[in-house]
Amino acid sequence: MTGAASPAAADPPAGTAIERRELRVGGMSCAACVQRVERALASVPGVVSADVNLATERAVVAARDGELRTADLIEALRCAGYDAEVITGDLTRDRQIDEAAARRLRAEGIRVAAAVALSAPLLAPMLGIPLPGVAQLALATPVQFLFGARFYAGAWKALRARVGNMDLLVALGTSTAYCYSLALWIEAPRRTDLYFDSAAVVIALVSVGKWLEARAKRSTTAQLRALMSLRPERARVERPGGEVEVPAGDVAVGDVVVIRPGERVPVDGRVIAGASEVDESLVTGESLPVAKSPGDAVTGGAINGGGLLRVETTAVGERSTLARIIALVDRAQAKKAPVQRLVDRVAAVFVPAVLGVAALTFLAWWLLAGNPATGVIAAVSVLVIACPCALGLATPTALMVGTGAAARAGILIRDVEALERAHGLDTVVLDKTGTVTTGRPAVTEILTVAGTERDLLALAAAAQTGSEHPIARAVLARAAGIEWPPLEEFHSRPGLGLLAQVGGRRLAIGNRRLMAECGASVAANDARAAALETRGATVVWVATLDPAPVCIGAIAIADPIKPTAAAAVRRLHAIGVETVLLTGDHERTAAAVAATLGIRQVFAGVLPAEKAEHVRRLQAEGHRVGMVGDGVNDAPALAAADVGIAIGTGTDVAMQTAGVTLMRGDPVLIADAIDVSRATYRKIVQGLFWAFFYNVIGMPAAALGWLNPMVAGAAMALSSVTVVSNALGLRRWRAAASIAAPARLR
Repeated sequence: MTGAASPAAADPPAGTAIERRELRVGGMSCAACVQRVERALASVPGVVSADVNLATERAVVAARDGELRTADLIEALRCAGYDAEVITGDLTRDRQIDEAAARRLRAEGIRVAAAVALSAPLLAPMLGIPLPGVAQLALATPVQFLFGARFYAGAWKALRARVGNMDLLVALGTSTAYCYSLALWIEAPRRTDLYFDSAAVVIALVSVGKWLEARAKRSTTAQLRALMSLRPERARVERPGGEVEVPAGDVAVGDVVVIRPGERVPVDGRVIAGASEVDESLVTGESLPVAKSPGDAVTGGAINGGGLLRVETTAVGERSTLARIIALVDRAQAKKAPVQRLVDRVAAVFVPAVLGVAALTFLAWWLLAGNPATGVIAAVSVLVIACPCALGLATPTALMVGTGAAARAGILIRDVEALERAHGLDTVVLDKTGTVTTGRPAVTEILTVAGTERDLLALAAAAQTGSEHPIARAVLARAAGIEWPPLEEFHSRPGLGLLAQVGGRRLAIGNRRLMAECGASVAANDARAAALETRGATVVWVATLDPAPVCIGAIAIADPIKPTAAAAVRRLHAIGVETVLLTGDHERTAAAVAATLGIRQVFAGVLPAEKAEHVRRLQAEGHRVGMVGDGVNDAPALAAADVGIAIGTGTDVAMQTAGVTLMRGDPVLIADAIDVSRATYRKIVQGLFWAFFYNVIGMPAAALGWLNPMVAGAAMALSSVTVVSNALGLRRWRAAASIAAPARLR
């Protein structure tokens, strides 16, 4: 996880081990606070980088392994004026913290209502109803110093740290209006044209805005809270004395869990008895229930249908699918997008610049216009309307809602850099097997030169027992019931095939390139094989190498194209993304698949080591490339691409390398992943526009005296609410690959 560390955090030497800590940070009010927290964390010895997210109120710290004490981080933040707590990843603890936050939000709502009730009568003079100065003072004072205490506390912390923040602007502006009004009232107690309303109403309006902002920010994390709520608290486990109900955290790998109809699956496991249909929509985005029978995998968090299932536990705790999904979403939401770093640099100088503008405004009205009273009010308006909150919230809130909406559809974003880059993709490279095809090939025809089909299958199956390749599984499935000699030696030749010794005979099994390398001629069956390849089949040649290389036959294997693959390609083309097919298969096979799908560019006969090179070649031509794959040999290409997209039905290596993981094998989700990225990026741009718009328009208007402090306060509060509410519009995004998810997750 990369971070924008301050200069105090030096880069570690190459090869240095890195450990990461996550903390909740309390007391941040605006983007300027983010800068201060990052500097405080970066000053701790051993810290390499620090990323702070205002919307989630989280800090992610990277440090040299063994050099960091968590207590030092918390102490550094305390000295900077912030509260901090280490995030442990304990789901129960996270729920408790979330419930406490909900209680604080309700309590804050009551305080805000009280501030509004006291401030509202101060607007009476604006309606032509006179209000004595002593009444104005009595109403404004508790609002200023009781309900406004949070702003004074934040301002004091900022002054101690020699930085500026939103609290400082609000405290300084309202205090100026309050003290100026108090001086006027002391001078003339019967005077009613005072500015207590400008102080109290601003505090009330800003408090309302912060409360609405907090509510909206809470909504941005709804998807993560929904995921956290999926895991049941308890599980029913088989024990020697019968079924026992235990805490879900006490279930161990190998335990047999009994899941009754309608219950939520507490663990990842494999069905060993029973049959049912399971609703996995909240985990994978699949809208229809999935049939489960003995041997099938089930995922913790899914809902069992009408059958009774006995499930052997295969993963618990942090290794479970649900925990990994939560960790991915949480990590993506905690990170800082590259575009945010520019905003942070602006925020670092924003408050000092505003203070300067306010001072110049007062001096201009006093010295040039001879009207210091108007200058005070104009300066207060400048201080109040200029707030860096919206700048700090624009990017993280959009990213939080975007990653949550993607997760609801079964699209997991590993890091926000991938989400930000995906919006600009113009080319998607599709690995064939497992991506556009089912990855479950079957033998369709056997070609022999000498001997019987049974003999050829026996040799091929014996050699393939050492391979996990889908083609090997197809051969073994076809050879079921046939006896074959023992496998004595096995050597994989990635991208070519394999070499083996079976029953004392040396064999080569693979493509034409391997046959040519071994010196075995394929002429006898070449024409028939070519015809099969033209129809989309993969032909695997079998040759004996003793005493001389001789091709004894070939096996044709077809991997069916996924039903939605053609629609996926059409949709990618419709959104302006070109597609490229990448495969190790023969050119004729690849061309047949590409023609069926409507793909115009094909790279065939590509070795695993060459896949990344093809991706880099496209990048060198100026393309922004997304790579989609599911196997171990796709990992280098996934890493080389601008955005790696792993099919979740594939291997863990592919999922760990890719920036985006599709939890279902539906290729239509590829376009959905790009679409949600584009929608999120649009919200970021819109949010930054509104954040700058309020300040660019509002500050000059306030300086010219066109806005009174109350209007300025309302505009400032509205700016943050507008930015967050705009980001929440992403919650309406729906993936085209599936029916909308159940309403309880929205």
